[in-house]
Amino acid sequence: MKFSQFMASSMGRILRVIAGAVLIGIGISMKSTSGYVIAVIGALPLLAGVFDVCVFAPLFHMPFTGKKIRSYKK
Repeated sequence: MKFSQFMASSMGRILRVIAGAVLIGIGISMKSTSGYVIAVIGALPLLAGVFDVCVFAPLFHMPFTGKKIRSYKK
């Protein structure tokens, strides 16, 4: 699937790390319970980008790790 392959690419990983960092920053700056929830949610794309995994790939019957997705041939 194109989506999983893009998210496993270098640009997709950078996008996930940036999006996660932005969500964490917004959540912490809100200084409320809902803000901290947003920050925790932001940790998911940040960590997925850093550790090169795609948490949505198994929904598309694709491998979980970015390396396997990049080499995946259907």
